[in-house]
Order: sequence, then C-alpha cells, then structure tokens
Amino acid sequence: MTDLGARLSAIDEQIADAARLAGRGADEITRIVVTKFHPASLVRELHGLGVREVGENRQQELSAKSVELSELDDLRWHFIGQAQTNKASAIRRSAQVVHSIDRDRLADALHRAAEDDTVLDVLVQVNLTDDVGRGGVAPDAAAALAEHVMTLPSLRLRGVMAVAPLDEEPASAFARLRGVADGIRALDPSATWISAGMTGDFVEAIQAGATHLRIGSAITGPRPDRG
Repeated sequence: MTDLGARLSAIDEQIADAARLAGRGADEITRIVVTKFHPASLVRELHGLGVREVGENRQQELSAKSVELSELDDLRWHFIGQAQTNKASAIRRSAQVVHSIDRDRLADALHRAAEDDTVLDVLVQVNLTDDVGRGGVAPDAAAALAEHVMTLPSLRLRGVMAVAPLDEEPASAFARLRGVADGIRALDPSATWISAGMTGDFVEAIQAGATHLRIGSAITGPRPDRG
C-alpha cells in the first residue's frame, strides 16, 4: 500500500470508530479530501484509491483541476472556500457543491450563473466566532439566508457548514452549529447536511451530527512548497 493509501485508510478507520462511539454508522458520513495546493496528479491517485469527493478552497485551482481531470466524471467537486461574486460563473462550471454561501448576493450570483437546468447543491456557511471578518453568516441570521436560498430554483439548500473557532472547544462550537442546523431543517426538512470537522476536530464534529468532513493534510500529506 502506498503512503497515500495508508493515510486514507487510517483516517477512514478513525471516522468509523468515531461514528460507532456516537451511535452512528460510518455510511452516514461523507469524507471529502481537500487537495489545496496539491497537483491534479494527486487527485488522480486518490481517485484510483476510491475517492470520489474532493474539496478545493480556491476557484482557480478548482477550475484548473476539474478541467485537467474532466475524464474522471464521477468525481464530485466541493468548493469550500470564500467566494467572490465575480467568480460565481467559474465556480458553478466546476463544482457540484458549494459549502460557503454567506450572503444573499453570492447566492444570487450563483443562481444567475446557471447555464442550463442543472441544480447546484449549496450550504449556508455559519460564522461561529465574534470576528465579522471571518467567512460565514451570524448564527441568528442563518435562517433568513437559508430562506433566501430556497427562493432560487437553480440552488438546492442542503444544510450548513462551519469551521470551529480556534479559541473554543470544538465540541461546544459544533453543538451550537447543530442548533442552527436544526432550525434550518425546520424550514426545509431535506436540508440535512452538516459540513463540519477537519483533521483536528472531526471526532467532535461526528459527535455533533456532522454528515460531511473536510480533511486535508492528514490524508494528502504536507502541502507542497508554493515558493
């Protein structure tokens, strides 16, 4: 087994163990491999190991890799970074899921960028900190944003996404996210996704009901030197 395969297998075992401890099934949880700054060749290798869910933080990387790997048509591309409205068309051409809807204008831009009758899966990003400069909508404004997304027929509301704050225990932060998720699910019972948990806190995220984990370097290894 390659080093990449060994790391992937180890993370999947940890996910399964955490799910079992939470009284959940591992099949309830989608593992997204984040390949930020890694070459398309790594995504191809991951695909050979059975990975089908891949995440990117930057539109330029998302677009370039999805074009280079276009023959791998069963890959599902997740855009998980902060998005500019002027990049909406490029994101929409490449991603099947956008995790970072944090304002009405971005939702509107993604809706306007629809070129056919394809429906884009989206999540409302929630800011679990007091720093308004971080990505995401305030928890008490998430329902209103979700309701706006629900008015846009080319977008399908799937649920919520968040990153745990650095200065708070992940378990308490994800419990707050679960409360927001429950409120949005009351508006749309099909919006069941909770995108939460990265390498250092996915166990706590699973305990709080996360359905989608965004895991990078624990699987891919250190990011390449960009300089």
